[in-house]
Amino acid sequence: MSHASDPAATPEQPGKKRNPVWAAVREVLIIVVVALVISLVVKTFFFRAFYIPSGSMEETLQVNDRIFANLMAPGPFELNRGDVVVFRDEEGWLPPIPATATNPVTEFFTFVGLVPDPSNQHLIKRIIGMPGDTVACCSADGKLTVNGTAITETYIFDGDNPSDSEFTKTVPEGKLWVMGDHRAASADSRYHEELQGGFVDISSVEGRAAVISWPLDRLGSISGHHEVFANIPAPASK
Repeated sequence: MSHASDPAATPEQPGKKRNPVWAAVREVLIIVVVALVISLVVKTFFFRAFYIPSGSMEETLQVNDRIFANLMAPGPFELNRGDVVVFRDEEGWLPPIPATATNPVTEFFTFVGLVPDPSNQHLIKRIIGMPGDTVACCSADGKLTVNGTAITETYIFDGDNPSDSEFTKTVPEGKLWVMGDHRAASADSRYHEELQGGFVDISSVEGRAAVISWPLDRLGSISGHHEVFANIPAPASK
């Protein structure tokens, strides 16, 4: 009785055996390379890590919080009043930072965007006025007004006033008026009038703060509290 041959049972030819050690190393290398590529793409186009060094955004953000910012806003996603944004310090709001010691491990994670870059100067504040808006302080009951409408800012640090200084500012095209949530501890737009009126260029915005990633007990999203601005009328100039 004849039997059909089984191709799968063909003996392996001499010299063709796979080295199991090299196969495992090769697989690990492929995984590492793919992970690096994904991290670089994410860092370049989607999210980037930042570190919170001060209390100017308390209680929303605490000192030493690590956050991720959505780099697609501004971009595919629009900025809105209430958004917490990270922006480059192009106007010199901050003093120069001293050089910090690094090591290959931290440099690697900084390169792939998983930890903040300590060599870059950034600030983080909340958008109060968009282009065309008139922001003023204060109304008869001590509140900020935007386009003449008073707002109740639920995110302000407990015990702070909306502002201890009076001002009226109309935001130019391409600019933002930003303020910290801890108003008594935030050197924000109010304190930099000598630098283009205290306004921030939209082009300097790196992204919208999206999530707190560390410490783990504070893991969660960062609210824009857009309900605070829900009844603001459009600017008179628009």
